[in-house]
Amino acid sequence: MVPMSNGKQYILHNNGTLNPRPDAVHDGLFHPSDFFDARDLLQVRYEMLRRVAVDGWSVTQATHAFGYSRPVFYHARTAFEHEGLQGLIPHKRGPKDAHKLSTDVMVYVSHLLQAAPQLSSPQLTQAIVEHFGRLVHPRSIVQVVVRYATRETEPLVSRTQRRLVSSGDSVHPRPASQAT
Repeated sequence: MVPMSNGKQYILHNNGTLNPRPDAVHDGLFHPSDFFDARDLLQVRYEMLRRVAVDGWSVTQATHAFGYSRPVFYHARTAFEHEGLQGLIPHKRGPKDAHKLSTDVMVYVSHLLQAAPQLSSPQLTQAIVEHFGRLVHPRSIVQVVVRYATRETEPLVSRTQRRLVSSGDSVHPRPASQAT
C-alpha cells in the first residue's frame, strides 16, 4: 500500500503509473532532480526512449540506466511509435470482458431462468454447451448471476435474493427470509 502522505506517489499509484522499481533507475537526470522523478513510470520510459533516439545511447546502455530489460525497451518503443505517450502507460492484463459469459449468453440464461427459475447452475451449464458450444464452469454462472443481481438496472434475479444457497451450488440467491 502506498502511503497517502505523498500526494504525487498516491496519484501515480492510482493511475497505474507508479514505477515499482524506482531504485533501479540510475540515469543522471533522475539523481538528484526536482523535475525528473524515478517513481513516475511514464517519465522513466519516455526518457529511456529519448536517450536512445536523441542522445544516441545504445539500447543496452539505456536499459541498464533505467532498470529495464531489452524486450521491455523494444515493446515500449513500438507502443510509443503507434500510440504516442498513451502507449507507454501500462495496460491491464488478461481478458477485458467476459469472453464465455458474454451478453448474448447472459440474455439466454436470463430467459432460461425466467421460464424455469428452479434450474441449477449445472443445468444452465449444460444448456449453454448445447446452445452455444461453450463450456462454462457452473460457479462462473453463479458469480455472474449474483453480479447482475446486485446492479440497479434490470437485475437478472431479484436483488432481494442475494445470498447463495450453499448446498447444490444453485444459481438462485437465498431469499432474505431464509438467510442465516
